Formats: sequence, structure tokens, C-alpha cells
Amino acid sequence: MNILIAGGSGFLGSALVQSLAQDGHRIFVLTRRVPQTPSQIHWDGKTTAGGWSDRLSEMDAVINLTGYGLDHWPWTRRQKGRFLDSRVLPGRALAAAIQASARRPSVFIQASGINHYGLRSDSLADESTPPADDFLAQLTVAWEKATQPVDELGVRRVVIRTAVVLARRGGMFPLMALPVRLFAGGRFGDGKQAVPWIHIDDYVGAVKFLLQNENARGPFNLIAPTPTSNAEFMRTIARELKRPYWLHLPAFLLKIPLGEMSVLLTEGSYAQPKRLLELGYTFRFPALADAVRDLFN
Repeated sequence: MNILIAGGSGFLGSALVQSLAQDGHRIFVLTRRVPQTPSQIHWDGKTTAGGWSDRLSEMDAVINLTGYGLDHWPWTRRQKGRFLDSRVLPGRALAAAIQASARRPSVFIQASGINHYGLRSDSLADESTPPADDFLAQLTVAWEKATQPVDELGVRRVVIRTAVVLARRGGMFPLMALPVRLFAGGRFGDGKQAVPWIHIDDYVGAVKFLLQNENARGPFNLIAPTPTSNAEFMRTIARELKRPYWLHLPAFLLKIPLGEMSVLLTEGSYAQPKRLLELGYTFRFPALADAVRDLFN
């Protein structure tokens, strides 16, 4: 397949590019930088200008992973605007380009976040659960809506609501494990909040599974099937590293330096990959202990 990836140079995009290329697919990456190879295509991430949209007629699939990372601090009004624009504007440009293309891709994969279901919930959310009304949830709503017009063009659109992706290098996991490595591991807040996670191998595997499965359409939660609390998450890391689990940080102490961004550590709702399992995907790392052991080994 010829596959076009927007956001292909980021942490997740790079892992996906490498795996898809190893499978024999031809990968093209949209980039705002000056292209260094024939597989890189320049775009501004906002409009269809510049000729990049002409290449869409060559593509069998498009994957949109664009989005400015939520780990950028502080969450000022301007920063929140950047979070929104970096998700909505590229999505609209891709949808417009597909609509104008003489030959349309057969499948379009749209990134989103597991925060779609809110910061706190007493129930286990699945893909049928409505979005919450907090900032992070509404950000995912706008993210998904940006490419919704693709649904009406005869293109199979898949939305991947992704949890925190755990990897040896890159992403949040090395930072989350750092306090434990420094003998200062413990829960954040009351520790009861969910830590939604998925191993990098399962993230890549699930995206490839959904890319190739003709029955895959609509939203899918990319999250490990074992619900995990913050306390359990940090305790598992401490156990694997043979470090103490004792320094519990109250939520208000995290909020002082991080502000609103502290909700990424102190809040989280539980969700399940219901549709992904029903479609037949088999997780390589369904349990946290096995995932953490693999990452440290």
C-alpha cells in the first residue's frame, strides 16, 4: 500500500513508519520542514496549498497523527489554542484535499485521545460512552470532528482514541518512571484515578490491524484491556525496579508548579477497548506487569 502519514516524524509516527515500511508498504510523510528524502512531502499543516494535495491520488491510505503534545507547559490560553489549532487545522486540510482528489484513499485513520470520556467516572467507558464536557474531552471532540466530512466521501474512516503509549524511549513512560528510579516513587493524589495505557507494540499492532481490517470503521479505544489505577501503576514500576514505594504526592502539591496540567497526573477515567477486542485484536501486552517488564528489559 501507498500510505500517507501526517505527523509521521513524531514519537508515535516514527514507530508506525518503521513498522509499516518493514511490512513492505511505501510510506510518505507530510512535514513542515524542508524535505530531506523523496518520501517526505512538504505542507504547511493548515491548507491545501503547495501541491502536496496532488499526491493524494497516489495513496491507498492516510493516517493523521498531528497534534501538539499536551505535555507542553504551562497550559495558558495561548497554549490551549495551539493544542486546538494543531489538531483541527491539519484535519480540515486533509479532509478538503481528499474531497478534491480525483482518486480517494480507501481508508483514513484519525488520531484522538482516551480523554474523550472525561477526567473522572465511576463506570468503565467504551466507544459508545458520550464525551465529557471538560477541556481535554472537548479537545478530542474537535479533533475528531475536523475530519468527519471524510465519512461522507466513501472513505472508511477509523478514529483511534489512544491512551498513554508506553515505550522504552520517548513518550511519557521514562518521565513517569524517573521518580521511582530516584527512590522517590509513590502515588499521585489519592492514587485511585485511572492511568490509561497501552504498550507501544500494541499501539502499532492495533493501528495496522485497523488499517487492514475492512470491517473497522468509527471509534476504537486503543488502551490495554486491564484497568489500572495510578497507585497500581507506580507500585508496579517500583516492584520491577526493586525500588521503594513510599513518597505519595498530594494533588495540591502537583498543582502548584503544573497548574491545570496537573490533571494529567491526578485525574483519569477508566475505559476499555471493547470494539477492538470484538473485532478480534489480540493484545501482546494486556497486563501492566508484563508491559513494564518488557520495557525495562
